[in-house]
Amino acid sequence: MNNLWAPWRSDYIGGRKEGVCIFCEAAGGVPENQKDDLVLFKGAVSTVMLNKYPYNNGHLMISPVRHIAVVEGMSPEESIDMFRLLRHCCASLTKTLSPEGFNIGLNVGKASGAGFEDHLHMHVVPRWNGDCNFMPVLADVRVIPEHIAGTYSKLKPFFERI
Repeated sequence: MNNLWAPWRSDYIGGRKEGVCIFCEAAGGVPENQKDDLVLFKGAVSTVMLNKYPYNNGHLMISPVRHIAVVEGMSPEESIDMFRLLRHCCASLTKTLSPEGFNIGLNVGKASGAGFEDHLHMHVVPRWNGDCNFMPVLADVRVIPEHIAGTYSKLKPFFERI
């Protein structure tokens, strides 16, 4: 039997600090830390960041700045801003990574699979034909073709123009 090492999984499993919201940290962080925090855009109403543990290369998350858990708790301004950023995310990802499609969605509540159930966020996952393979099923490992720092560098200029 061969071993396939995935040391990043231990960071994911043991790295979450109790009571810390990554979306609130991203919204409240200082500009000098944006690259380390994977924040592409920090606005007055919404934030865009790369997912540190992506389902696919270029996996983005859009969240309101305000700490809210449910869709019906969003203000009209937050709803409009998140969809404005969704359009911008799709356009930016299309220009930089040339995906053939997207998975876009919200996981609201623990039963839906939300990893951070107390802070509403939208996932934008670029997809390519044939990007699913046997690795997650057999080895609990995802193969991401580009380092997250490279993806950040490609996308950041598009978010500086907002």
